[in-house]
Amino acid sequence: MTAAFAPVPVPLAKAYRLLNHGPVTLVSTAHEGRSNVMAASWAMPLDFDPPKVVVVVDKSTLTRQLMEASGEFALSLPARQLAAEVVKAGSLSGKEGDKWIATGLDNFPAEKIAAPLVAGCVGWLECRIIEEPRNQQQYDLFIGEVVAAWADPRVFHDGHWVFDHADERLRTLHYVAGGNFLVTGEAIHVDDAA
Repeated sequence: MTAAFAPVPVPLAKAYRLLNHGPVTLVSTAHEGRSNVMAASWAMPLDFDPPKVVVVVDKSTLTRQLMEASGEFALSLPARQLAAEVVKAGSLSGKEGDKWIATGLDNFPAEKIAAPLVAGCVGWLECRIIEEPRNQQQYDLFIGEVVAAWADPRVFHDGHWVFDHADERLRTLHYVAGGNFLVTGEAIHVDDAA
């Protein structure tokens, strides 16, 4: 993986924690030499063993077309530093041109799937689609088994997000609407009541 830092593997048993706080994701796909990226706020963890995620992708998108053809996708978790690019990825259509160029986003190869991972993000999940034709057609809902997961060790380590002392540009985004985001804030810890 090419980056100024080395993303670290996240144990699959902890992969759900990358999405558990509800960040915006960038969904990337590839098939037969063509790839695309789109922004998606409707992504979430679904299961632990094996780890699974759910993402909603509209029928009209190139991302959907490539997902169905390849049987896989990647989720990348952008941070504040990529907010403008995320808006472009959610506003432009890959059917009208190369979204990688149009958004200014860069990518690098995944380890276990053909879909590229988005550079500059703070977390990545490589997923293979678990076929559920009814959910896919009726609800645009895709279930993916997470086959590899990665994180930026500056903000995710020991199985947890740690934003308290991190560079503000590395805080994850949470989409509100109309180009507006919230960023992940202060963390608190409450001991379990035994």
